[in-house]
Amino acid sequence: MGDDLDITYRSFALEQVNSKNGPEWKAWEQGPDYESRGLWALRGGIASQMQGWDAHDKWMLELQHFKFVERGDIRDRQPVVDAAERAGLDLERFVADLDSPDRLAEIGRDHEEAIEQGIFGTPTFIFEDGTAAFLKTFTPPEDESLPAFENMVAMARSRPYFGELKRPQPPWPQGVEA
Repeated sequence: MGDDLDITYRSFALEQVNSKNGPEWKAWEQGPDYESRGLWALRGGIASQMQGWDAHDKWMLELQHFKFVERGDIRDRQPVVDAAERAGLDLERFVADLDSPDRLAEIGRDHEEAIEQGIFGTPTFIFEDGTAAFLKTFTPPEDESLPAFENMVAMARSRPYFGELKRPQPPWPQGVEA
């Protein structure tokens, strides 16, 4: 899609939404001993953005490859740092930005803003006109990736009367590689 596609990533803490600790508990306010399922990755996303969107995109590809292709565990800090190194980011700057407590505050602000907009999961796409859509999917074959994305955008952005599309489970996702 080239220059016609502009994606701005924002933080959304799924562990906050799925928490059974009550509404006052906030994942981003837990101490250093708290083992998060995703806060390091969210912090890394913000830290990589601070080096520009191209740097962020490279970092994101590295982290997603590690998580979804290599089936790596991203709950810890090190895989997030390793992805920055593989992406060619300024590592010293990345680590300083990653470890700043400001990242947790930013995650909290992003998350709370998303909740106010009715967002409940990821990925949720918000378009220029304010329409939004959540899409649960598996990775399509490479030759179908762009057409699948274009179809989703067309349906979500120009047809706001589609409220929900779900496949019966089972059988979905039989025959689909996660």
